[in-house]
Amino acid sequence: MSAMTYTSHVNLATNQIVMNCADIDIITASFVPEGGEGEEINATGFNYQNEDEKVTLSFPSALQKGSGTLKIDFVGELNDKMKGFYRSKYATPAGEIRYAAVTQFEATDARRAFPCWDEPAIKATFDISLIVPKDRVALSNMNVIDRKPHPEDDSLLEVKFATTPIMSTYLVAFVIGEYDFVEGQSSDGVTVRVYTPTGKAEQGKFALEVAVKTLPFYNDYFNVPYPLPKIDLIAIADFAAGAMENWGLVTYRETALLIDPKNSCSSSRQWVALVVGHELAHQWFGNLVTMEWWTHLWLNEGFASWIEYLCVDHCFPDYDIWTQFVSADYTRALDLDALDNSHPIEVNVGHPSEVDEIFDAISYSKGASVIRMLHNYIGDEDFRKGMHSYLLKFQHKNAATEDLWDCLEQASGKPIALVMSSWTKQMGFPIIVVDQEQQGDDRILKISQKKFCASGPHNGEDCPNWMVPISICTGEDPGCTKLKVLLDSPETTITINNVSPDQWVKINPGTVGFYRIQYSSAMLESLLPGIRDLTLLPVDRLGLQNDLFSLSRAGMISTVEVLKLMEAFVNEPNYTVWSDLSCNLGVLSSLLSHTDFHEEIQEFIRDLFTPIGLKLGWECKQGEGHLDALLRGLVLGKLGKAGHKPTLEEARRRFKDHVEGKQILSADLRSPVYLTVLKHGDSATLDTMLKLHKQADMQEEKNRIERVLGAISAPDLIQKVLTFALSEDVRPQDTVSVIGGVAGSSKHGRKAAWKFVKDNWEELHNRYQGGFLISRLIKLSLDGFAIDKMAAEVKSFFESHHAPAAERTVQQCCENILLNAAWLKRDADDIHQYLLKRKAPPV
Repeated sequence: MSAMTYTSHVNLATNQIVMNCADIDIITASFVPEGGEGEEINATGFNYQNEDEKVTLSFPSALQKGSGTLKIDFVGELNDKMKGFYRSKYATPAGEIRYAAVTQFEATDARRAFPCWDEPAIKATFDISLIVPKDRVALSNMNVIDRKPHPEDDSLLEVKFATTPIMSTYLVAFVIGEYDFVEGQSSDGVTVRVYTPTGKAEQGKFALEVAVKTLPFYNDYFNVPYPLPKIDLIAIADFAAGAMENWGLVTYRETALLIDPKNSCSSSRQWVALVVGHELAHQWFGNLVTMEWWTHLWLNEGFASWIEYLCVDHCFPDYDIWTQFVSADYTRALDLDALDNSHPIEVNVGHPSEVDEIFDAISYSKGASVIRMLHNYIGDEDFRKGMHSYLLKFQHKNAATEDLWDCLEQASGKPIALVMSSWTKQMGFPIIVVDQEQQGDDRILKISQKKFCASGPHNGEDCPNWMVPISICTGEDPGCTKLKVLLDSPETTITINNVSPDQWVKINPGTVGFYRIQYSSAMLESLLPGIRDLTLLPVDRLGLQNDLFSLSRAGMISTVEVLKLMEAFVNEPNYTVWSDLSCNLGVLSSLLSHTDFHEEIQEFIRDLFTPIGLKLGWECKQGEGHLDALLRGLVLGKLGKAGHKPTLEEARRRFKDHVEGKQILSADLRSPVYLTVLKHGDSATLDTMLKLHKQADMQEEKNRIERVLGAISAPDLIQKVLTFALSEDVRPQDTVSVIGGVAGSSKHGRKAAWKFVKDNWEELHNRYQGGFLISRLIKLSLDGFAIDKMAAEVKSFFESHHAPAAERTVQQCCENILLNAAWLKRDADDIHQYLLKRKAPPV
């Protein structure tokens, strides 16, 4: 049984108190007015409104105005839902199954651990005491101030924590379990600990290094000190999100925190650095200053998703992380936001079930992208000044989007609120259409904007407009912005002086503005050599290709044009540019799996990737760094999957040596090798893989295997992988990526995965209901279909199987299926002809 005591203030005399509460039984409740002036009044009725997750406490007489203490004794459950106060399953080094008790309260689940006023703007201080088995570690937001044996049972300890600052309920946390830790001190005197599973303290060192560097970086960037005496970062076995920024006690999935020097790949290090950067940014932005209500969630998440890159760039300049931002966040947000079923960054949220749905790529990735655009528009110095005054003005309080705009406007003197509200209050983004003519030494640009839609340009009457910060550069100095303008009307004309006729002109250098561009064919033609000879910056080569790919999907240009452009990337050295190309070719390959010329696109992929594959080889060379390792893994995986013979043979040879223990694969080669041998493997390959999965001690290795299992081709083996996804061997949060891997690998896999989701809907929905994992599952299972009638089937399935937290995702998937089908009808023949012609001997 648990007990809570609240110091509360009665503003109007009342005989009822309404609080949030879910899956909790209240035993007794009483109210004592302050100063002992009145009697203790016991509540006589508890009326639960389960739908609204509330309880009404009724008292026999009115509670008078003034302060007092509310005491509640209650019983709750330690659930298995990965939300509220829940149990997380782990195995001891000896293999015994045990449970830790952990919390996950964001967005609206503190009410599952204790009755409370569970809204971000209702802040309080918290004094937490936990009674725990004495051989367990007990942690909470603050440092321990007292530990004493429990009077009634000497196997228990009573652990008391210091009082927290004023804070929101969703950031309260406690963890009880078995952990080791590594400890460090940041240069500004904060104690940092990383807690790991027992026996794995070594794997916490990398995250500790990052955290110890990151705290002073933010301290300096915001010019506001970290307000608590300590911060703990802890790895939790069963964890739905990537991590959660609880104040002073940040919880992580094991794969987002633990790095083993021998068995972790480069992309895992990068991921850990980004997630640590993200969660620590929240300690200021979110925890010290909290959004007023969930409508402003994007402020928290968009901001942290932007600044995590700034922080990683500071800690690891060799990661070229800002180019990766464009591929990971910016283009992802553009793709989602081009759908009719997107939503504005700021969403009105009513019922708690609506909150989960806005933890999506719009809040995170579009949010981060418009903040990146804003930072670029304001300049770093004024941006920091504005941030500093915002944090000072609202510390320990709540703020709305407009409050941040005000502070940035005062710091910069620019019309921030006016510019930004066009990006946060309306959904979508513009396509900027550009044409040019030469007049003497001047270049005249005609620029117009209209809403970009995934189904083609918006031709409706009431076309929305944006306030678009536009930068322009020329071939003379591709890295330098020649001119900046704010496009605040549907169209305008711009003159650039002293540009000779042979020079190209490019819009949006650095790919910072959140829009797509359609150049006239002559302008585009003049930019293409900049891809071959690499005079365009990597991020601009990537942006150009990504824009054209997106225009081809929207039917504004032929896909053949994009294939021709892709062939110009044959000398490309940059990892992120290849990564984005590879991603788009993956989309195309998946689309063409619905045709009878799927093999021809595989051949195209082999041809495009072979030169870079030969250049890189299999062995890492002297002087190579992080990005070379990522590129090698990407290229070998792409070639292996597409059936490039020499790659396949070498992968099989290395896999055999790895399994027999002769020569263990380096961590960076494991994914591409596993993927290649499975894609072209049989039941023995799958069994070997499952054995490796069982033997793996590290969660990262288990996940690595889980993500590629779906590559297996035979229908009976695909079924075996799907069954495995729901087995005890896969952690609940990872089932989704196994099913997603099957759906994304082949035409047969796609059908089998969707059928599996339908057949096991009850269990899957029960397991993930109301969380964002259900949305992710639906998206991964459905996005690859390209037949009109599938959209109807999906729609009718979800009409009879409700998934309120994924309603918007279902609509987006149906829209994507119809878009894929239209794309295929429109371009399949032309693509086929082009691929055949490429191979035909010249006449």
